[in-house]
Amino acid sequence: MTHANAPLSLEGRRRLVERCKNRPIAHVAAEMGISRACASKWVNRWRRHGDAGLQDRTSTPHRSPHATPTWVIEHIETWRREHKWSAQRITDELADLGYRINRRTVTRHLNRLSLGRRRFLDPDGDSNRKPGKITARWPGHIVHLDVKKVGRIPDGGGWRIHGRDSDQAKAAGRAKSAGARGGYTYLHSAIDGFSRLSYTEPLPDEKGATAAAFLARAKIWFAAHGITHIHRVVTDNGACYRSGDFARIVGRQSRHQKTKPYTPRHNGKVERYQRILAEELLYARDFISEDARSAAIAVWNIHYNYHRPHSGAGGQPPASRLREGVTNVRPSYN
Repeated sequence: MTHANAPLSLEGRRRLVERCKNRPIAHVAAEMGISRACASKWVNRWRRHGDAGLQDRTSTPHRSPHATPTWVIEHIETWRREHKWSAQRITDELADLGYRINRRTVTRHLNRLSLGRRRFLDPDGDSNRKPGKITARWPGHIVHLDVKKVGRIPDGGGWRIHGRDSDQAKAAGRAKSAGARGGYTYLHSAIDGFSRLSYTEPLPDEKGATAAAFLARAKIWFAAHGITHIHRVVTDNGACYRSGDFARIVGRQSRHQKTKPYTPRHNGKVERYQRILAEELLYARDFISEDARSAAIAVWNIHYNYHRPHSGAGGQPPASRLREGVTNVRPSYN
């Protein structure tokens, strides 16, 4: 198929052949602005196949010795349509028949057959799959971790207070250009899946050593609330959670479970907590410095854990679901 900048269309190839009947191919190629090899290709095709040789050819190879056999593709389509089997189940069934095939190859064939999604199998688009829930059965059964990156607030307040074109915002921009500390603050959060008890710290980065140190402090904080052992730690696939430092802090007595890549809903409890944090604190008021916001986060954590009703705790604060009460907590906040 010719492209937009192709020097030869179908008619151009015919003219090329006519000129080359009585003149050297190199001279005609120079006149038409193409290479001699390109001109020879079309002339030779015309000599072998006539006018049909001037048509575009498909790039599909004549032979594919490693292509999936037709009977295998027929089995893949039949099993998918009749039994709604997954790609892994189809792979196992083909192995029982004596044909070894990679699961990703089966998935590719299902996509080519427009059967990749379960909703494509039913005319009304229904699917018999039900979303599963990650349910913690006791405090410390599952602890979810995540990091939220927020912009660092310059001293005196940022553009949210003074406006983007204000003198304060321009001065903060000049200070960043001169080397002043800017960038981001990383809010590391840990939340107990059973009680929804949460622990948040603003830290300067999201490196492996930083995340490991945060988890160590979170374990101490949870232990002070009666959660002495964390059975499962759920995180995403961030680099800080794949580091050796983080693995050492998790320990051998706890299971580290990583979510499916690019699927934040698998870690939905901490994702929802971060949304509540943003809506009720981070963007609900204006802060004049980074230290002021950090202090507000510490106070808000007390409010969230001991005073704020939570639907996941039956309309009670998260601390109400703990087996052991904590008495050294502020009764109120400003």
